[in-house]
Amino acid sequence: LVQLLHKEPMRHPSLLRVSGKDVSLVLCGAAGQGVQTVEELLVKAIRHLGYSVFASREYMSRVRGGNNSTEIRFSPWPVRAFVDRIDVLVPLNEGIRENVRRRISSQTLIIGDRNVFHTEGEELGGRYFNVEFLKIASEIGGVVFANFVAAGMLLGMVGGGLEIGYSFCGEKFAPKGQLIVDKNKEALDRGFKIGQTLTEGTLPFICGDSKGRPLHRSVLSGTEALSLGALAGGCTFIAAYPMSPATGVLSFMAQCASQLGVVVEQTEDELAAINMALGAGYAGARAMVTTSGGGFDLMTEGVSLAGIMEVPVVIHVGQRPGPATGMATRTEQGDLHAALYGGHGEFPRAVFAPATLEEAVRIGAKSFYIAEKYHIPVIILTDQYFLNSYYDMTIPDLESLSFPSMIVESEKDYCRYKFSSNGISPRSVPGNGKGLIGADSHEHDEESHVYEDFDLRKCMVDKRFRKLALMRCEAEEPLFVGAQDYRILIIGWGSTFHILEEALEFIGHSQVALMHFQQLYPLPASLGERLEQAQNIIVVEGNKTGQFAHLLRQETGRKVDSIITNYNGLQFSVEQVVRELAACLNEGVY
Repeated sequence: LVQLLHKEPMRHPSLLRVSGKDVSLVLCGAAGQGVQTVEELLVKAIRHLGYSVFASREYMSRVRGGNNSTEIRFSPWPVRAFVDRIDVLVPLNEGIRENVRRRISSQTLIIGDRNVFHTEGEELGGRYFNVEFLKIASEIGGVVFANFVAAGMLLGMVGGGLEIGYSFCGEKFAPKGQLIVDKNKEALDRGFKIGQTLTEGTLPFICGDSKGRPLHRSVLSGTEALSLGALAGGCTFIAAYPMSPATGVLSFMAQCASQLGVVVEQTEDELAAINMALGAGYAGARAMVTTSGGGFDLMTEGVSLAGIMEVPVVIHVGQRPGPATGMATRTEQGDLHAALYGGHGEFPRAVFAPATLEEAVRIGAKSFYIAEKYHIPVIILTDQYFLNSYYDMTIPDLESLSFPSMIVESEKDYCRYKFSSNGISPRSVPGNGKGLIGADSHEHDEESHVYEDFDLRKCMVDKRFRKLALMRCEAEEPLFVGAQDYRILIIGWGSTFHILEEALEFIGHSQVALMHFQQLYPLPASLGERLEQAQNIIVVEGNKTGQFAHLLRQETGRKVDSIITNYNGLQFSVEQVVRELAACLNEGVY
Protein backbone atom coordinates (compact mmCIF):
# COMPACT_ATOMS: atom_id res chain seq x y z
CA LEU A 1 0.00 0.00 0.00
CA VAL A 2 2.84 2.42 0.81
CA GLN A 3 4.34 1.77 -2.62
CA LEU A 4 0.97 2.33 -4.22
CA LEU A 5 0.61 5.70 -2.49
CA HIS A 6 4.16 6.84 -3.10
CA LYS A 7 4.38 10.37 -4.45
CA GLU A 8 5.97 9.27 -7.73
CA PRO A 9 3.22 9.56 -10.39
CA MET A 10 1.48 6.30 -11.17
CA ARG A 11 1.39 5.12 -14.79
CA HIS A 12 -2.22 5.02 -15.82
CA PRO A 13 -3.96 4.23 -19.12
CA SER A 14 -6.01 7.40 -18.79
CA LEU A 15 -4.89 10.99 -19.09
CA LEU A 16 -1.97 12.47 -17.12
CA ARG A 17 -1.75 16.23 -17.17
CA VAL A 18 1.12 17.52 -19.28
CA SER A 19 2.07 20.10 -16.67
CA GLY A 20 2.15 17.63 -13.78
CA LYS A 21 0.20 15.06 -11.83
CA ASP A 22 -3.03 15.87 -10.08
CA VAL A 23 -5.16 13.73 -7.81
CA SER A 24 -8.64 12.73 -8.93
CA LEU A 25 -10.63 11.75 -5.86
CA VAL A 26 -14.20 10.45 -6.16
CA LEU A 27 -16.64 10.12 -3.26
CA CYS A 28 -19.78 8.00 -3.60
CA GLY A 29 -22.74 7.75 -1.29
CA ALA A 30 -26.49 7.75 -1.00
CA ALA A 31 -28.51 10.96 -0.92
CA GLY A 32 -28.80 11.91 2.74
CA GLN A 33 -25.46 10.30 3.63
CA GLY A 34 -23.54 13.57 3.77
CA VAL A 35 -21.41 13.24 0.63
CA GLN A 36 -21.75 16.93 -0.18
CA THR A 37 -20.85 17.88 3.39
CA VAL A 38 -17.65 15.85 3.15
CA GLU A 39 -16.95 17.38 -0.24
CA GLU A 40 -17.34 20.89 1.18
CA LEU A 41 -14.99 20.12 4.08
CA LEU A 42 -12.31 18.56 1.85
CA VAL A 43 -12.36 21.44 -0.62
CA LYS A 44 -11.87 23.97 2.19
CA ALA A 45 -9.03 21.98 3.74
CA ILE A 46 -7.24 21.26 0.45
CA ARG A 47 -7.47 24.91 -0.53
CA HIS A 48 -6.02 25.89 2.85
CA LEU A 49 -3.03 23.66 2.11
CA GLY A 50 -2.42 25.77 -1.00
CA TYR A 51 -3.59 23.41 -3.73
CA SER A 52 -5.75 24.37 -6.68
CA VAL A 53 -9.02 22.48 -6.56
CA PHE A 54 -11.88 21.60 -8.90
CA ALA A 55 -15.04 19.72 -7.95
CA SER A 56 -18.08 18.51 -9.84
CA ARG A 57 -21.19 16.71 -8.59
CA GLU A 58 -23.51 14.22 -10.23
CA TYR A 59 -26.62 13.02 -8.45
CA MET A 60 -29.78 11.03 -8.90
CA SER A 61 -33.26 12.56 -8.78
CA ARG A 62 -33.96 11.34 -5.25
CA VAL A 63 -34.28 12.93 -1.83
CA ARG A 64 -32.75 9.86 -0.14
CA GLY A 65 -31.11 6.67 -1.35
CA GLY A 66 -29.61 5.93 -4.74
CA ASN A 67 -25.94 6.61 -5.33
CA ASN A 68 -24.48 10.05 -5.94
CA SER A 69 -20.86 10.96 -6.56
CA THR A 70 -18.58 13.94 -6.54
CA GLU A 71 -15.17 14.34 -8.18
CA ILE A 72 -12.51 16.47 -6.51
CA ARG A 73 -9.32 17.18 -8.44
CA PHE A 74 -6.47 18.96 -6.71
CA SER A 75 -2.98 19.87 -7.78
CA PRO A 76 -0.19 22.43 -7.33
CA TRP A 77 -1.25 23.56 -10.83
CA PRO A 78 -4.68 24.94 -11.76
CA VAL A 79 -7.24 22.25 -12.58
CA ARG A 80 -10.60 23.12 -14.07
CA ALA A 81 -12.07 20.15 -15.95
CA PHE A 82 -13.74 16.81 -15.41
CA VAL A 83 -11.69 13.65 -16.05
CA ASP A 84 -12.68 9.99 -16.14
CA ARG A 85 -9.55 8.94 -14.27
CA ILE A 86 -10.10 7.98 -10.64
CA ASP A 87 -6.98 7.79 -8.45
CA VAL A 88 -8.82 7.32 -5.15
CA LEU A 89 -12.40 6.09 -4.80
CA VAL A 90 -14.13 6.23 -1.41
CA PRO A 91 -17.61 4.66 -1.60
CA LEU A 92 -19.79 5.11 1.50
CA ASN A 93 -22.52 2.73 0.39
CA GLU A 94 -22.97 -0.23 -1.92
CA GLY A 95 -24.53 -0.15 -5.35
CA ILE A 96 -21.97 2.06 -7.09
CA ARG A 97 -23.45 3.33 -10.35
CA GLU A 98 -22.21 1.94 -13.64
CA ASN A 99 -20.94 5.29 -14.91
CA VAL A 100 -18.52 5.37 -11.95
CA ARG A 101 -17.59 1.70 -12.24
CA ARG A 102 -16.51 2.22 -15.84
CA ARG A 103 -13.97 4.79 -14.71
CA ILE A 104 -12.17 2.43 -12.33
CA SER A 105 -8.80 1.14 -13.57
CA SER A 106 -6.29 -1.34 -12.17
CA GLN A 107 -4.48 1.64 -10.62
CA THR A 108 -7.51 3.04 -8.78
CA LEU A 109 -7.18 2.81 -5.01
CA ILE A 110 -10.59 1.88 -3.56
CA ILE A 111 -10.97 2.47 0.18
CA GLY A 112 -14.19 1.02 1.54
CA ASP A 113 -15.73 -0.87 4.42
CA ARG A 114 -15.99 -4.61 3.85
CA ASN A 115 -18.92 -4.68 6.27
CA VAL A 116 -20.81 -2.63 3.68
CA PHE A 117 -19.42 -4.06 0.45
CA HIS A 118 -18.68 -7.63 1.46
CA THR A 119 -16.98 -8.95 -1.71
CA GLU A 120 -18.17 -6.16 -4.01
CA GLY A 121 -15.11 -4.01 -3.27
CA GLU A 122 -12.66 -6.61 -4.57
CA GLU A 123 -14.78 -7.11 -7.69
CA LEU A 124 -14.61 -3.49 -8.81
CA GLY A 125 -11.28 -3.96 -10.53
CA GLY A 126 -9.10 -1.52 -8.63
CA ARG A 127 -6.82 -1.99 -5.63
CA TYR A 128 -9.10 -2.44 -2.66
CA PHE A 129 -8.24 -1.52 0.91
CA ASN A 130 -10.55 -2.11 3.86
CA VAL A 131 -11.23 0.55 6.51
CA GLU A 132 -13.96 -0.19 9.02
CA PHE A 133 -15.75 3.14 8.85
CA LEU A 134 -18.98 1.80 10.37
CA LYS A 135 -17.29 0.15 13.35
CA ILE A 136 -15.30 3.28 14.16
CA ALA A 137 -18.40 5.45 13.75
CA SER A 138 -20.40 3.16 16.04
CA GLU A 139 -17.73 3.45 18.71
CA ILE A 140 -18.01 7.22 18.48
CA GLY A 141 -21.78 7.28 18.74
CA GLY A 142 -23.48 6.00 15.60
CA VAL A 143 -23.03 5.10 11.92
CA VAL A 144 -24.01 8.68 11.03
CA PHE A 145 -20.40 9.68 11.78
CA ALA A 146 -18.92 7.32 9.18
CA ASN A 147 -18.71 10.07 6.55
CA PHE A 148 -16.49 12.19 8.82
CA VAL A 149 -14.27 9.22 9.61
CA ALA A 150 -13.75 8.94 5.85
CA ALA A 151 -13.16 12.69 5.58
CA GLY A 152 -10.56 12.57 8.33
CA MET A 153 -8.82 9.67 6.62
CA LEU A 154 -8.56 11.60 3.38
CA LEU A 155 -7.16 14.64 5.20
CA GLY A 156 -4.57 12.37 6.78
CA MET A 157 -3.63 11.04 3.33
CA VAL A 158 -3.28 14.56 1.94
CA GLY A 159 -1.12 15.55 4.87
CA GLY A 160 -3.03 18.26 6.75
CA GLY A 161 -6.12 20.36 7.12
CA LEU A 162 -7.32 18.95 10.41
CA GLU A 163 -7.67 22.39 12.02
CA ILE A 164 -9.84 23.49 9.10
CA GLY A 165 -11.90 20.36 9.67
CA TYR A 166 -12.41 21.27 13.33
CA SER A 167 -13.48 24.77 12.37
CA PHE A 168 -15.86 23.36 9.77
CA CYS A 169 -17.48 21.11 12.40
CA GLY A 170 -17.99 24.07 14.69
CA GLU A 171 -19.68 26.11 11.97
CA LYS A 172 -21.73 23.27 10.45
CA PHE A 173 -23.02 21.49 13.54
CA ALA A 174 -23.22 24.22 16.20
CA PRO A 175 -27.04 24.39 15.89
CA LYS A 176 -27.17 20.69 16.82
CA GLY A 177 -25.24 21.20 20.06
CA GLN A 178 -21.67 20.89 21.29
CA LEU A 179 -21.93 17.13 21.73
CA ILE A 180 -22.51 16.61 18.00
CA VAL A 181 -19.69 19.03 17.18
CA ASP A 182 -17.30 17.10 19.44
CA LYS A 183 -18.30 13.71 18.05
CA ASN A 184 -17.69 14.86 14.47
CA LYS A 185 -14.28 16.20 15.53
CA GLU A 186 -13.53 12.82 17.10
CA ALA A 187 -14.54 11.11 13.85
CA LEU A 188 -12.11 13.36 11.98
CA ASP A 189 -9.35 12.54 14.48
CA ARG A 190 -9.83 8.79 14.19
CA GLY A 191 -9.90 8.92 10.41
CA PHE A 192 -6.92 11.30 10.21
CA LYS A 193 -4.69 8.86 12.08
CA ILE A 194 -5.66 6.07 9.68
CA GLY A 195 -4.85 8.29 6.70
CA GLN A 196 -1.45 9.21 8.15
CA THR A 197 -0.65 5.55 8.67
CA LEU A 198 -1.58 4.73 5.09
CA THR A 199 0.74 7.31 3.56
CA GLU A 200 3.49 7.47 6.21
CA GLY A 201 3.31 11.25 6.13
CA THR A 202 3.87 11.67 2.38
CA LEU A 203 1.64 13.50 -0.06
CA PRO A 204 0.20 10.81 -2.32
CA PHE A 205 0.49 11.18 -6.10
CA ILE A 206 1.35 14.88 -6.03
CA CYS A 207 4.38 16.23 -7.88
CA GLY A 208 5.26 19.81 -7.02
CA ASP A 209 5.10 22.04 -3.98
CA SER A 210 1.86 23.62 -2.85
CA LYS A 211 3.58 26.14 -0.59
CA GLY A 212 3.34 29.73 -1.62
CA ARG A 213 0.22 29.37 -3.74
CA PRO A 214 -2.14 32.33 -3.18
CA LEU A 215 -4.81 31.67 -0.58
CA HIS A 216 -6.80 34.85 -1.30
CA ARG A 217 -8.62 33.15 -4.17
CA SER A 218 -12.21 32.12 -3.48
CA VAL A 219 -13.96 28.89 -4.34
CA LEU A 220 -17.16 29.57 -6.27
CA SER A 221 -19.68 27.37 -8.04
CA GLY A 222 -21.20 28.18 -11.40
CA THR A 223 -24.44 29.07 -9.62
CA GLU A 224 -22.67 31.53 -7.33
CA ALA A 225 -20.59 33.06 -10.14
CA LEU A 226 -23.61 33.71 -12.34
CA SER A 227 -25.59 35.12 -9.41
CA LEU A 228 -22.76 37.47 -8.43
CA GLY A 229 -22.59 38.69 -12.01
CA ALA A 230 -26.32 39.38 -12.07
CA LEU A 231 -26.03 41.35 -8.84
CA ALA A 232 -23.05 43.29 -10.20
CA GLY A 233 -25.15 44.10 -13.29
CA GLY A 234 -27.77 45.66 -11.03
CA CYS A 235 -30.41 42.93 -10.84
CA THR A 236 -33.17 44.22 -8.57
CA PHE A 237 -35.91 41.67 -9.27
CA ILE A 238 -35.90 37.91 -9.82
CA ALA A 239 -38.84 35.55 -10.15
CA ALA A 240 -38.78 31.79 -10.63
CA TYR A 241 -40.60 28.57 -10.10
CA PRO A 242 -38.02 26.11 -8.69
CA MET A 243 -36.62 23.79 -11.34
CA SER A 244 -33.36 21.86 -11.25
CA PRO A 245 -30.60 22.78 -11.96
CA ALA A 246 -31.43 26.52 -12.01
CA THR A 247 -33.02 26.78 -8.56
CA GLY A 248 -29.70 27.62 -6.91
CA VAL A 249 -29.70 31.06 -8.54
CA LEU A 250 -33.05 31.83 -6.93
CA SER A 251 -31.79 30.55 -3.56
CA PHE A 252 -28.59 32.61 -3.77
CA MET A 253 -30.55 35.76 -4.59
CA ALA A 254 -32.91 35.09 -1.68
CA GLN A 255 -29.93 34.97 0.69
CA CYS A 256 -28.78 38.37 -0.60
CA ALA A 257 -32.22 39.97 -0.90
CA SER A 258 -32.44 41.98 2.31
CA GLN A 259 -28.84 43.15 2.20
CA LEU A 260 -28.82 44.22 -1.45
CA GLY A 261 -32.41 45.28 -1.93
CA VAL A 262 -33.38 42.58 -4.44
CA VAL A 263 -37.02 41.56 -4.74
CA VAL A 264 -37.15 37.75 -4.88
CA GLU A 265 -40.39 36.00 -5.77
CA GLN A 266 -41.00 32.26 -5.88
CA THR A 267 -44.02 32.07 -8.16
CA GLU A 268 -46.73 29.48 -8.60
CA ASP A 269 -45.52 28.61 -12.10
CA GLU A 270 -43.21 29.72 -14.91
CA LEU A 271 -45.87 31.80 -16.68
CA ALA A 272 -46.25 33.94 -13.58
CA ALA A 273 -42.47 34.26 -13.28
CA ILE A 274 -41.87 35.67 -16.77
CA ASN A 275 -44.93 37.95 -16.62
CA MET A 276 -43.91 39.34 -13.23
CA ALA A 277 -40.41 39.97 -14.59
CA LEU A 278 -41.85 41.82 -17.60
CA GLY A 279 -44.00 43.94 -15.30
CA ALA A 280 -40.96 44.74 -13.19
CA GLY A 281 -38.94 45.59 -16.30
CA TYR A 282 -41.72 47.84 -17.61
CA ALA A 283 -41.63 49.69 -14.26
CA GLY A 284 -37.85 50.16 -14.46
CA ALA A 285 -36.39 47.23 -12.51
CA ARG A 286 -33.52 45.16 -13.87
CA ALA A 287 -35.42 41.90 -13.95
CA MET A 288 -34.40 38.26 -14.26
CA VAL A 289 -35.97 34.80 -14.32
CA THR A 290 -34.16 31.51 -13.79
CA THR A 291 -35.45 28.17 -15.05
CA SER A 292 -34.63 25.02 -17.00
CA GLY A 293 -35.64 23.95 -20.50
CA GLY A 294 -39.12 22.78 -19.57
CA GLY A 295 -39.81 25.99 -17.69
CA PHE A 296 -38.52 28.07 -20.61
CA ASP A 297 -41.02 26.26 -22.85
CA LEU A 298 -43.82 27.60 -20.67
CA MET A 299 -42.32 31.09 -20.72
CA THR A 300 -42.09 31.47 -24.49
CA GLU A 301 -45.34 33.45 -24.85
CA GLY A 302 -43.89 35.90 -22.34
CA VAL A 303 -40.60 35.97 -24.25
CA SER A 304 -42.58 36.94 -27.35
CA LEU A 305 -44.38 39.62 -25.33
CA ALA A 306 -41.01 41.04 -24.31
CA GLY A 307 -40.11 41.15 -28.00
CA ILE A 308 -43.02 43.36 -29.06
CA MET A 309 -43.13 45.46 -25.89
CA GLU A 310 -39.35 45.92 -26.11
CA VAL A 311 -38.99 45.33 -22.38
CA PRO A 312 -35.53 44.28 -21.17
CA VAL A 313 -35.41 40.98 -19.31
CA VAL A 314 -32.65 38.45 -18.56
CA ILE A 315 -33.62 34.77 -18.73
CA HIS A 316 -31.29 32.14 -17.29
CA VAL A 317 -31.82 28.60 -18.61
CA GLY A 318 -29.96 25.83 -16.78
CA GLN A 319 -29.99 23.05 -19.38
CA ARG A 320 -30.73 19.42 -18.62
CA PRO A 321 -31.66 16.49 -20.90
CA GLY A 322 -35.09 16.64 -22.50
CA PRO A 323 -37.59 16.32 -24.00
CA ALA A 324 -40.18 16.86 -21.26
CA THR A 325 -38.78 16.00 -17.82
CA GLY A 326 -36.04 13.96 -19.49
CA MET A 327 -33.32 13.45 -16.86
CA ALA A 328 -34.04 16.08 -14.25
CA THR A 329 -30.65 16.11 -12.51
CA ARG A 330 -28.30 15.48 -15.45
CA THR A 331 -26.64 17.71 -18.00
CA GLU A 332 -26.86 18.53 -21.71
CA GLN A 333 -26.49 21.39 -24.21
CA GLY A 334 -29.79 20.66 -25.91
CA ASP A 335 -31.71 23.93 -25.55
CA LEU A 336 -29.85 26.20 -27.98
CA HIS A 337 -32.59 25.97 -30.61
CA ALA A 338 -35.21 26.75 -27.96
CA ALA A 339 -33.24 29.84 -26.91
CA LEU A 340 -32.80 30.96 -30.52
CA TYR A 341 -36.36 30.41 -31.71
CA GLY A 342 -38.54 30.22 -28.59
CA GLY A 343 -41.47 32.63 -28.80
CA HIS A 344 -43.81 33.11 -31.75
CA GLY A 345 -43.06 35.76 -34.31
CA GLU A 346 -39.72 37.34 -35.17
CA PHE A 347 -37.85 39.71 -32.89
CA PRO A 348 -34.20 40.28 -31.91
CA ARG A 349 -32.65 38.68 -28.87
CA ALA A 350 -29.20 37.86 -27.53
CA VAL A 351 -28.03 34.43 -26.35
CA PHE A 352 -24.96 33.94 -24.13
CA ALA A 353 -23.28 30.81 -22.72
CA PRO A 354 -20.41 31.56 -20.31
CA ALA A 355 -17.35 29.35 -20.75
CA THR A 356 -15.71 29.76 -17.34
CA LEU A 357 -16.82 30.73 -13.87
CA GLU A 358 -14.90 33.98 -14.17
CA GLU A 359 -16.73 34.72 -17.40
CA ALA A 360 -20.05 33.80 -15.79
CA VAL A 361 -19.59 36.74 -13.44
CA ARG A 362 -18.82 39.13 -16.30
CA ILE A 363 -21.49 37.84 -18.67
CA GLY A 364 -24.06 37.74 -15.88
CA ALA A 365 -23.52 41.50 -15.53
CA LYS A 366 -23.19 42.21 -19.25
CA SER A 367 -26.52 40.52 -19.98
CA PHE A 368 -28.34 43.24 -18.06
CA TYR A 369 -26.41 45.89 -19.98
CA ILE A 370 -27.35 44.36 -23.33
CA ALA A 371 -30.97 43.86 -22.29
CA GLU A 372 -31.28 47.46 -21.11
CA LYS A 373 -29.41 49.01 -24.04
CA TYR A 374 -31.35 47.22 -26.78
CA HIS A 375 -34.67 46.64 -24.94
CA ILE A 376 -34.61 42.91 -25.71
CA PRO A 377 -34.78 39.55 -23.93
CA VAL A 378 -31.31 38.19 -23.20
CA ILE A 379 -30.96 34.45 -22.59
CA ILE A 380 -28.06 32.95 -20.63
CA LEU A 381 -27.52 29.23 -21.25
CA THR A 382 -25.71 27.18 -18.62
CA ASP A 383 -26.17 23.51 -17.72
CA GLN A 384 -26.15 21.20 -14.72
CA TYR A 385 -22.42 20.46 -15.06
CA PHE A 386 -21.53 24.15 -15.17
CA LEU A 387 -23.79 25.20 -12.29
CA ASN A 388 -22.71 22.38 -9.97
CA SER A 389 -18.97 22.63 -10.68
CA TYR A 390 -16.70 24.90 -8.70
CA TYR A 391 -13.05 25.82 -8.40
CA ASP A 392 -10.74 28.41 -6.87
CA MET A 393 -10.69 31.70 -8.72
CA THR A 394 -9.98 35.38 -8.31
CA ILE A 395 -13.29 37.21 -8.25
CA PRO A 396 -13.42 40.02 -10.80
CA ASP A 397 -13.87 43.59 -9.61
CA LEU A 398 -17.65 43.65 -9.28
CA GLU A 399 -17.88 47.43 -9.17
CA SER A 400 -16.28 47.66 -12.62
CA LEU A 401 -19.14 45.54 -14.03
CA SER A 402 -21.89 47.95 -13.02
CA PHE A 403 -23.35 50.45 -15.47
CA PRO A 404 -25.59 53.52 -15.12
CA SER A 405 -29.27 53.54 -15.90
CA MET A 406 -30.24 54.16 -19.52
CA ILE A 407 -33.79 55.18 -18.66
CA VAL A 408 -34.64 58.71 -19.81
CA GLU A 409 -37.05 61.25 -18.37
CA SER A 410 -40.10 61.51 -20.60
CA GLU A 411 -41.45 64.76 -22.04
CA LYS A 412 -45.11 65.49 -22.79
CA ASP A 413 -44.72 64.47 -26.42
CA TYR A 414 -42.78 61.30 -25.50
CA CYS A 415 -42.98 58.37 -27.96
CA ARG A 416 -41.99 55.06 -26.45
CA TYR A 417 -41.41 53.43 -29.87
CA LYS A 418 -40.02 56.38 -31.76
CA PHE A 419 -38.36 55.45 -35.05
CA SER A 420 -34.58 55.77 -35.06
CA SER A 421 -31.70 54.94 -37.39
CA ASN A 422 -30.39 52.16 -35.13
CA GLY A 423 -33.80 50.88 -34.01
CA ILE A 424 -33.30 51.90 -30.36
CA SER A 425 -36.06 54.18 -29.08
CA PRO A 426 -35.67 56.32 -25.95
CA ARG A 427 -36.94 54.29 -22.99
CA SER A 428 -38.70 55.78 -20.03
CA VAL A 429 -40.82 54.25 -17.29
CA PRO A 430 -44.06 55.27 -15.58
CA GLY A 431 -43.63 58.16 -13.19
CA ASN A 432 -40.30 59.29 -14.61
CA GLY A 433 -41.31 62.48 -16.40
CA LYS A 434 -44.41 64.04 -17.96
CA GLY A 435 -45.12 61.58 -20.76
CA LEU A 436 -47.39 58.55 -20.96
CA ILE A 437 -45.62 55.17 -21.13
CA GLY A 438 -47.67 52.74 -23.18
CA ALA A 439 -47.20 49.03 -23.70
CA ASP A 440 -49.24 46.44 -25.53
CA SER A 441 -49.06 42.91 -26.91
CA HIS A 442 -50.46 44.17 -30.24
CA GLU A 443 -48.51 45.85 -32.98
CA HIS A 444 -48.48 49.58 -32.32
CA ASP A 445 -47.39 52.96 -33.55
CA GLU A 446 -44.63 55.14 -32.09
CA GLU A 447 -46.83 56.22 -29.16
CA SER A 448 -47.83 52.58 -28.50
CA HIS A 449 -51.38 53.00 -29.82
CA VAL A 450 -52.74 49.82 -31.40
CA TYR A 451 -53.23 50.05 -35.17
CA GLU A 452 -53.81 47.43 -37.83
CA ASP A 453 -51.80 49.22 -40.47
CA PHE A 454 -49.80 47.06 -42.86
CA ASP A 455 -47.20 49.70 -43.69
CA LEU A 456 -46.81 50.50 -40.01
CA ARG A 457 -46.39 46.80 -39.24
CA LYS A 458 -43.47 46.53 -41.66
CA CYS A 459 -41.85 49.68 -40.32
CA MET A 460 -42.04 48.46 -36.72
CA VAL A 461 -40.58 45.04 -37.52
CA ASP A 462 -37.75 46.70 -39.44
CA LYS A 463 -37.15 49.11 -36.54
CA ARG A 464 -36.77 46.27 -34.06
CA PHE A 465 -34.42 44.33 -36.31
CA ARG A 466 -32.17 47.32 -37.02
CA LYS A 467 -30.76 46.72 -33.53
CA LEU A 468 -29.05 43.54 -34.75
CA ALA A 469 -26.47 45.42 -36.84
CA LEU A 470 -25.20 47.29 -33.78
CA MET A 471 -25.43 44.17 -31.62
CA ARG A 472 -23.16 42.29 -34.04
CA CYS A 473 -20.55 45.05 -33.86
CA GLU A 474 -20.20 44.63 -30.09
CA ALA A 475 -20.76 40.87 -29.95
CA GLU A 476 -18.46 38.80 -27.72
CA GLU A 477 -15.38 37.59 -29.53
CA PRO A 478 -14.87 33.82 -29.02
CA LEU A 479 -12.10 32.65 -26.70
CA PHE A 480 -9.07 31.39 -28.61
CA VAL A 481 -6.45 28.82 -27.54
CA GLY A 482 -3.71 27.26 -29.65
CA ALA A 483 -1.75 27.92 -32.82
CA GLN A 484 -2.37 31.19 -34.69
CA ASP A 485 -1.53 29.50 -37.99
CA TYR A 486 -4.06 26.71 -37.38
CA ARG A 487 -5.24 24.36 -40.09
CA ILE A 488 -7.62 22.47 -37.80
CA LEU A 489 -10.13 24.43 -35.75
CA ILE A 490 -12.01 22.92 -32.81
CA ILE A 491 -15.17 24.82 -31.92
CA GLY A 492 -17.11 24.59 -28.69
CA TRP A 493 -19.50 26.70 -26.65
CA GLY A 494 -20.49 27.18 -23.05
CA SER A 495 -19.46 24.78 -20.30
CA THR A 496 -17.05 22.61 -22.32
CA PHE A 497 -14.25 25.21 -22.50
CA HIS A 498 -11.90 23.90 -19.81
CA ILE A 499 -12.48 20.30 -20.93
CA LEU A 500 -11.55 21.17 -24.53
CA GLU A 501 -8.65 23.34 -23.36
CA GLU A 502 -7.11 20.48 -21.38
CA ALA A 503 -7.71 18.01 -24.20
CA LEU A 504 -5.97 20.36 -26.62
CA GLU A 505 -3.06 20.72 -24.20
CA PHE A 506 -2.74 16.94 -24.11
CA ILE A 507 -2.84 16.58 -27.89
CA GLY A 508 -0.22 19.30 -28.31
CA HIS A 509 -0.77 19.60 -32.06
CA SER A 510 1.10 22.52 -33.64
CA GLN A 511 -1.64 23.30 -36.16
CA VAL A 512 -4.75 22.87 -34.01
CA ALA A 513 -6.60 25.68 -32.26
CA LEU A 514 -9.72 26.01 -30.14
CA MET A 515 -12.33 28.70 -30.79
CA HIS A 516 -14.87 28.77 -27.99
CA PHE A 517 -18.07 30.80 -28.15
CA GLN A 518 -19.70 32.59 -25.25
CA GLN A 519 -22.11 34.62 -27.36
CA LEU A 520 -24.19 32.34 -29.52
CA TYR A 521 -26.42 34.99 -31.07
CA PRO A 522 -25.87 37.31 -32.74
CA LEU A 523 -22.44 36.08 -33.84
CA PRO A 524 -19.54 38.51 -34.41
CA ALA A 525 -19.54 40.20 -37.83
CA SER A 526 -15.93 39.15 -38.63
CA LEU A 527 -16.39 35.45 -37.87
CA GLY A 528 -16.37 34.24 -41.49
CA GLU A 529 -12.77 35.32 -42.07
CA ARG A 530 -11.52 33.20 -39.16
CA LEU A 531 -13.47 30.18 -40.29
CA GLU A 532 -12.01 30.46 -43.79
CA GLN A 533 -8.48 29.89 -42.46
CA ALA A 534 -9.39 26.41 -41.19
CA GLN A 535 -9.07 23.47 -43.55
CA ASN A 536 -10.88 21.24 -41.07
CA ILE A 537 -13.50 22.35 -38.51
CA ILE A 538 -14.61 20.08 -35.68
CA VAL A 539 -17.52 21.18 -33.47
CA VAL A 540 -17.86 19.65 -29.99
CA GLU A 541 -21.20 20.05 -28.22
CA GLY A 542 -23.40 18.21 -25.75
CA ASN A 543 -26.43 17.36 -27.86
CA LYS A 544 -27.50 14.86 -30.53
CA THR A 545 -27.94 17.00 -33.65
CA GLY A 546 -25.08 19.52 -33.53
CA GLN A 547 -27.24 22.57 -32.92
CA PHE A 548 -24.42 25.12 -32.90
CA ALA A 549 -22.86 23.56 -36.00
CA HIS A 550 -26.16 24.19 -37.80
CA LEU A 551 -26.23 27.77 -36.52
CA LEU A 552 -22.70 28.38 -37.81
CA ARG A 553 -23.66 27.22 -41.29
CA GLN A 554 -26.87 29.24 -41.22
CA GLU A 555 -25.07 32.44 -40.18
CA THR A 556 -21.77 32.08 -42.10
CA GLY A 557 -22.38 29.54 -44.87
CA ARG A 558 -19.49 27.36 -43.62
CA LYS A 559 -20.31 23.68 -43.16
CA VAL A 560 -18.26 21.97 -40.46
CA ASP A 561 -16.31 18.79 -41.27
CA SER A 562 -16.99 16.79 -38.09
CA ILE A 563 -19.28 17.00 -35.07
CA ILE A 564 -18.44 15.34 -31.75
CA THR A 565 -21.60 15.01 -29.68
CA ASN A 566 -22.49 13.74 -26.22
CA TYR A 567 -26.09 13.28 -25.07
CA ASN A 568 -26.13 10.50 -22.47
CA GLY A 569 -26.90 12.88 -19.59
CA LEU A 570 -23.29 13.11 -18.43
CA GLN A 571 -20.73 15.80 -19.14
CA PHE A 572 -17.86 15.30 -21.56
CA SER A 573 -14.62 14.12 -19.95
CA VAL A 574 -11.17 15.23 -21.04
CA GLU A 575 -10.28 11.67 -22.02
CA GLN A 576 -13.43 11.26 -24.13
CA VAL A 577 -12.66 14.44 -26.06
CA VAL A 578 -9.03 13.37 -26.60
CA ARG A 579 -10.15 10.00 -27.97
CA GLU A 580 -12.78 11.42 -30.29
CA LEU A 581 -10.58 14.24 -31.54
CA ALA A 582 -7.87 11.71 -32.25
CA ALA A 583 -10.35 9.64 -34.25
CA CYS A 584 -11.38 12.73 -36.23
CA LEU A 585 -7.78 13.74 -36.88
CA ASN A 586 -6.68 10.14 -37.49
CA GLU A 587 -3.43 10.71 -35.65
CA GLY A 588 -3.62 8.05 -32.98
CA VAL A 589 -2.57 10.38 -30.16
CA TYR A 590 -4.50 8.47 -27.48
